[in-house]
Amino acid sequence: MDNNRLIVVGVDGSDGGRRALDWAADEAKARGGTVQAVVAWRWDGIEAGPTTATNPTDEREHAVDVLDQAIQGLVAREGPGHPVAGEVVEGRPADVLTAAARTADLLVLGSHGHSRLRHTVLGSVSEECVRKASCPVVVVPVPVPAARTSAEPALRG
Repeated sequence: MDNNRLIVVGVDGSDGGRRALDWAADEAKARGGTVQAVVAWRWDGIEAGPTTATNPTDEREHAVDVLDQAIQGLVAREGPGHPVAGEVVEGRPADVLTAAARTADLLVLGSHGHSRLRHTVLGSVSEECVRKASCPVVVVPVPVPAARTSAEPALRG
């Protein structure tokens, strides 16, 4: 990559979004590109999570807070020096992200976000973006919690 390369990354406040932002920032720093962190929001009056907005203004403010926290978290984890800009856009996440990435060199997403539906391999937004994007897409996996193993030996009978 050179300094003119753009990496768009979807951020939604989830672990997947955080991991995607970290990956995109590291890639941009290593190769001399820039990152555009994008948060998509929309308000349809339906409860969607632990912090439910009561109106569109509250929902947009929540999206701005998610973006600010993501960028501040990146700086806290990685230190300064990551070229990251942010943008909050109203609309369906897959539509917003693929439109933002229309002129990008790469779109980076977490494998799962805050959706009510959890797909086996990819989240629904990631899955739709892979199909619709006009640039390459990197999907950063969210680790599955390891199966709990007992420290005690198995009993044989």
